[in-house]
Amino acid sequence: MERVWAWLVHAYTATGVVLALLMVHFAYQGEVRTVLWLFLAAMFVDGTDGMLARRWRVKELAPEFDGALLDNIVDYITYAFAPMVLLWETGYLPDGVWGGFVAAAPLVASCYQFCRADAKTDDHFFLGFPSYWNIVAFYVVVFTLGEVATTAVLLALVVLVFVPVKYIYPSRTEKLWYTNMTLASLFLVLFGAITSQLPDVPVVLTGLSLAYLAYYVAVSIWLTVRTGNPVAAPAVDPAP
Repeated sequence: MERVWAWLVHAYTATGVVLALLMVHFAYQGEVRTVLWLFLAAMFVDGTDGMLARRWRVKELAPEFDGALLDNIVDYITYAFAPMVLLWETGYLPDGVWGGFVAAAPLVASCYQFCRADAKTDDHFFLGFPSYWNIVAFYVVVFTLGEVATTAVLLALVVLVFVPVKYIYPSRTEKLWYTNMTLASLFLVLFGAITSQLPDVPVVLTGLSLAYLAYYVAVSIWLTVRTGNPVAAPAVDPAP
């Protein structure tokens, strides 16, 4: 029965590919809000499947199946590919070849990041901007950014993929784990609240969500400086 539960965890992770297919479908239908709800569903699955995998010891009980590879496949298409389809198809990127180049740049950068051996460091951080293109697309929609602004944001973040800053992995980074998980969970709630209010979103909701992003970036930079070498073993923190 434990093996059954282990395989059910893998099946749960695999639901992400179905969500990605729906994202692309509804992006071509122009149903932007539906796509954002699907982004939220995919983030919930991604945020919980790892904990379930550790609870049900999937590596031990289903060793013939690479759950980490499945997770990377799902994350790539839900966090990178589908968001670029949404932005390009719904007019947030330029038409023609230039628009195709801008949409492709994050995808190619994410290919590099997903395949690098140290993309997730030994002390459980993401190294380089962690391909949160779904979050980027979300804010492009919320703030109705134009083609020039969207292009500038995407290309700037592509560069940050290659800058060795260690970004918090909310469910795994040991430093400030409870704070990070609490705030990340609240951010998902805010994501849903903002999506439900589109296009007239109360300023307080967007302000709170941006405050979390500011915290995430600031603490990531602080921990990068504090822990030093991106692939070094984590320092011992005597504080509880």
